[in-house]
Amino acid sequence: MIIICLLFVFIDKSFTDMNRTMSLRHFRAFVAVATTGSFTIAAKQLFLTQSALTATIQQFEDNIGFKLFDRSTRRVVMTPEAERFLPQAEHILRQFDSAVADLESLAQGRRGHVRIAAAASVTHYFLGNAIATLRADYPEITVSLHDAASEQVERMVEQGEVDFAFASPHKQREELIYTPLFEDRFGLVCRHEHRYAKGRRAMRWSELSAEDYIGFTADTGIGAYLRQHADRSDLFAHSGNEVSNTSSLGAILKWTEGYSVLPALAASRITGPHLVFRPLSSPTLIRQVHLVTRKLRALSPGSELFVDYMLRTLRQTPVPDGVRVLAKG
Repeated sequence: MIIICLLFVFIDKSFTDMNRTMSLRHFRAFVAVATTGSFTIAAKQLFLTQSALTATIQQFEDNIGFKLFDRSTRRVVMTPEAERFLPQAEHILRQFDSAVADLESLAQGRRGHVRIAAAASVTHYFLGNAIATLRADYPEITVSLHDAASEQVERMVEQGEVDFAFASPHKQREELIYTPLFEDRFGLVCRHEHRYAKGRRAMRWSELSAEDYIGFTADTGIGAYLRQHADRSDLFAHSGNEVSNTSSLGAILKWTEGYSVLPALAASRITGPHLVFRPLSSPTLIRQVHLVTRKLRALSPGSELFVDYMLRTLRQTPVPDGVRVLAKG
């Protein structure tokens, strides 16, 4: 963009100072004749008639005030002034053509930089694959990925620090647009040896003890959602036993006798040989993860392309039990 602006300023100023009507057409005509040494060949290259090319060169010479070529019946030779000008004319055309190609690449989403904020579970399960696929197809598109709490994510989108986000709604800001992508059911996570791990039916919220509960801080999407919908204020009344991300929770649960409550997708990051996920009911709580964008602010071509890749990944990736994809296209 800077190259184009400077280029147009240069050309516009030069032409205005001469008080003449000139354009890049004159530059292209001059370079074509200079490099081929023939009006006939240059006219074919430019898809012009020879008379039109001759008139263009004549207009160029009238505007700048000196001859560019010495003509004879056999050959066309540049004047000394034209020889000195040729490298500058070629440079201007290269810069202009390169800048236009850059703009076309940006418009078609082939290059650019995309800034994203996302919940850790979304990054782990979907975004990594989407980024890898996009980069394989469009290697000149770069990505910045921010892992942040839901409250921070909304602020980053609103203030333009990121182009968009994948997260659960936190404060439902009026300046933002929330487009549902998928939903997943809440359940408890604990070690295989924990008393809550035994049994196949869904556990009820009323059966949970507050004593060994490890919760999420209120600024996280999970923490905020549970405080609003779980109807178990005693679980959140304590001042300790809280984490701000699932990675920390997985490390703590692996070595303690506690338990926590997570959506199924987030739980899939940490369950395995040591930890088990068991759905919760009465009530059955389901969170939604949204594409968060800013109102009255269009996505860049690169960002739109990335969202397309993300939606494709969502539809093609097998998901754990308790997760349902909502995005249609």
